[in-house]
Amino acid sequence: MKVNTLKCGYCGACVGICPRNAIELIENKIEIDTEKCKGCKLCKEICPVNALEE
Repeated sequence: MKVNTLKCGYCGACVGICPRNAIELIENKIEIDTEKCKGCKLCKEICPVNALEE
């Protein structure tokens, strides 16, 4: 998963939903640990502005 920074409002919804704790909100930036992420797409489904892309 990748974050479209033009769309992302840094609300943190994706951080809370990730079952593998692969997403962090650090200083107004969403970081996705690609080693932890297994592509379940829960973050994409919960994002209110559709900022997460494959």
